[in-house]
Amino acid sequence: MTTKRKPELVAYTVTGEGEKAYWTRIGSAWAHKDGEGFNLDLAALPVNGRIVLMQPKPEGDAA
Repeated sequence: MTTKRKPELVAYTVTGEGEKAYWTRIGSAWAHKDGEGFNLDLAALPVNGRIVLMQPKPEGDAA
């Protein structure tokens, strides 16, 4: 899916817990125009099955 709109959410796979957690960005999500759902575009799938959706950080912020 190619779009010029910024994503509503960013998808990450997270391994570990707390301070030792390692976050890897794996995709993005865009809200439907009717507000009833999201399109999720993933570049990878986690082997642990854990996907976390977060609001994107403003450009220029460190990840």
